[in-house]
Amino acid sequence: MIHKKKAMLIIDMQKGSFTDNTSRFDTDGVVARINQLSSIFRALNLPVIFIQHDGTGTGQFEKSSTEWENLDELIVKQTDILIDKYANDVFYKSKLQHKLESLNVNELFITGCATDFCVESTIQSALTKDYNITVIADAHTTGDRPHLKAEQVIEHYNWVWQNMIPTKGKVDVKTTKKIKSNIYI
Repeated sequence: MIHKKKAMLIIDMQKGSFTDNTSRFDTDGVVARINQLSSIFRALNLPVIFIQHDGTGTGQFEKSSTEWENLDELIVKQTDILIDKYANDVFYKSKLQHKLESLNVNELFITGCATDFCVESTIQSALTKDYNITVIADAHTTGDRPHLKAEQVIEHYNWVWQNMIPTKGKVDVKTTKKIKSNIYI
């Protein structure tokens, strides 16, 4: 039997998503928790995968532009995997699925920006591909919306994901503290 393993996805934690015009809830805390967890994943020799929106040709998030770059506060190591994405769903026309298969990954730990767009659509897509998913409840963020504050959006989606009935895989929603105490198992 081939041993399946875990991978950490860090979605769209890019400079263009964190500007004065696009403030995000608890950015410093989210970045700190992502850095803590990615450090643990690396120490366990588990893949850390940074997903960056590549809007080449759209005038936004152009590859290699400042807004395309990951936040300076994020710790990115040479051993980490960088994958470009082209839509809200990380799997859409990207190399992610192939990379996960080549690494024999069946469980995704999901973090990043924006809760109600790229994080949500990636979770939904991963479920259709039968991945087991752990959403890090306090390591994804978004901005205020016209009808809800960002904190409410995050709380709402954490509730939705926790209460989903997936067809094959599973979805757990856990805090960074909970993950840190159980990841070694």
